[in-house]
Amino acid sequence: MSTRIAFLKGHGTENDFVIVPDPENAIDLPPSAVAALCDRRAGIGGDGLLHVVRSAAHPEAKEMAAEAEWFMDYRNGDGSIAEMCGNGVRVFARYLQRAGHVGEGDLAVATRGGVKRVHLAKGGDVTVGMGRARLPEGEVVVSVGERSWPARNVNMGNPHAVAFVEDLAHAGDLLAPPPFSPASAYPDGVNVEFVVDRGPRHVALRVHERGAGETRSCGTGACAVAVATARRDGADPAVTGTPATYTVDVPGGTLVITELPDGEIEMTGPAVIVAEGEIDADWLASLAG
Repeated sequence: MSTRIAFLKGHGTENDFVIVPDPENAIDLPPSAVAALCDRRAGIGGDGLLHVVRSAAHPEAKEMAAEAEWFMDYRNGDGSIAEMCGNGVRVFARYLQRAGHVGEGDLAVATRGGVKRVHLAKGGDVTVGMGRARLPEGEVVVSVGERSWPARNVNMGNPHAVAFVEDLAHAGDLLAPPPFSPASAYPDGVNVEFVVDRGPRHVALRVHERGAGETRSCGTGACAVAVATARRDGADPAVTGTPATYTVDVPGGTLVITELPDGEIEMTGPAVIVAEGEIDADWLASLAG
């Protein structure tokens, strides 16, 4: 392990990440080390960690190397592995641009949720092709205290339960995962979004992300919310042939989500790198032991 381990800090609509560039996949990052790096008091602090690895150097991404040079080895703030993170992909792409690996325009990023298409606009926002939503059948209910709501089951490569509420305060403190039923709907846990209407094709949400608690934003969650809201509103681009675009306010800003007639979902929003520095290698090694 190198004695100088670089890191950066970035965020997308205040969903923040520790970024660890490691092109050859040489840095050992067990869950305990990731959790410590994401700790806001004893570490750097973040909702998650973006481990930047060349696809060819990572066993989970080798098969995608011909299509995408870089793999986003994403970890939740508690050290657990996640399939995808929409805000994370935008920040990941911004890092690649900052490091000189890519320029403005289109690129592909490998993730555990498949290869994602990204567009870096000149001096502006980042758009990510988030894939297609799956809408598993079956009723789901989420609860906070004595309140319960029916929720739409939406899978964006990771699982979501979308509940429409009268007031975002009804979501409570979101420190613990909101209970849901049936348990069989989400055997590996779930991200839960609580949603209110703000206007025509304009909603706001709060979210509990599994492994991270309440976050300031969730990209896949915003996509899930847009799809669930469109279906609630009777809009299905696959049927009408017309794209459906929703503005989704998150606590950390605003995302614009468009579902295309072919089912592909595009998310557009900001991505910012705010700092860079070095991790103490001895400290990190002690966590990996």
